[in-house]
Amino acid sequence: MAIERSADAGTQAAAPWPAVTAALAVGSVALLIPGLQPILLGELVARHALTLEGVGIVAMGEIIALGLGVVLGNALLPPGRLRQVCAAAALFVAVADVATLRLSGDAALAGMRALCGLGEGVLVWVTTSIIVRARAPDRLAGIFLVSQTLAQAAVAALLAWVVIPAAGWQGGFAVLAALTLALLAVARWLPAHLTALVAPGSARLPLTGGTVLSCLVVICQMAAIGSLWAYLDPLGRAAGYDGTAVQLLVALVLLFQVLGGSAAAVLVRRSAAVPVLLAGALLQAACAWSIHAIAGPAVERFAVSCAAFGFIWMFVMPFHVRLAFAADPAGRVAMLVPALQLLGVALGPLAAALFVAGDDARPVPAVCAAFALAAAVLLVPGLGRHARPPPPAGAAPAAGKRGPGQDSNAIAADSHFTEGRTK
Repeated sequence: MAIERSADAGTQAAAPWPAVTAALAVGSVALLIPGLQPILLGELVARHALTLEGVGIVAMGEIIALGLGVVLGNALLPPGRLRQVCAAAALFVAVADVATLRLSGDAALAGMRALCGLGEGVLVWVTTSIIVRARAPDRLAGIFLVSQTLAQAAVAALLAWVVIPAAGWQGGFAVLAALTLALLAVARWLPAHLTALVAPGSARLPLTGGTVLSCLVVICQMAAIGSLWAYLDPLGRAAGYDGTAVQLLVALVLLFQVLGGSAAAVLVRRSAAVPVLLAGALLQAACAWSIHAIAGPAVERFAVSCAAFGFIWMFVMPFHVRLAFAADPAGRVAMLVPALQLLGVALGPLAAALFVAGDDARPVPAVCAAFALAAAVLLVPGLGRHARPPPPAGAAPAAGKRGPGQDSNAIAADSHFTEGRTK
């Protein structure tokens, strides 16, 4: 069935809810690993299968490969074979997760997790391809963040309470493999075909001051997040937590991410991106500096700082999509936002690893604060210049119709979608 605009420019065909739900499920499973890295990498270090210096390398390798998978998918893969691409990528990731069970050592783990990241990135590309073609892509991005974070929180709690105590870190990767294999059943609900975002010949990314600054802001803000998140386990132990308590703290932070993503999904179409992102960057720096100033056991202060950090993390991410659409209403920059976010998350641990000596992770919060302040500096010039940005392309209603903040069908598909029958 084709999903097309009707003769009335203000109306659209009904949203393919199974396709949207399937896309969110695919992306949520693909992005489990960024939320679970503190647990899995911390357990690998505790079992002497990975060194503390190697944490940043393994975390960086998988996340960079994940972002690269998104970029390669956007450049090379056919939107007309979305279901087949999703099934092949899910099978590849599951095999890589199983292969991880037999490995130890920094180099072996970094290589295998990087391969896994490529497949995860292709799965994220599948989800992103559907999000940017929605009527309200920034709001749907917020909903996606909530869904993926709920999945991360649920799996993190499962690993901390059940799986790792019984089966160690190997059990954690086995759970990831099983969940990824389940996507083989989900793929049949994806759209059979997606049309191009822009007309042929106009797909080149526009290199303007606005697009470059938007990309740099996303990278710096996410590098601040990635640097602290990858080293949450050793920082938590230094603040007075034991291994199990740190794993439960990760689940708590993920729940605060859900709150942040939920708030953003409501507010993203009612707020300008630049002021929100600037405030978020400054608050990120404050949270990081609060953790940096801990000189001994301080479990309450550490928990509060991490919870606030988690809320800000997911609150700002939908505004990256809004900022990208303000810079390029055609959606070409927005299509790259997930890859840029993942690149930032990967660069953060890499930069932090340069300052980690042995088992001492105390310099990491300062690295986080530096990245957050860099993002704030990049945003300052746009503070007075950016009025409230217009809705993303395809989201503006016709005259007399509902405005963006009143859209009762915010994640309806537009004419970019074509859905085929599933045999």
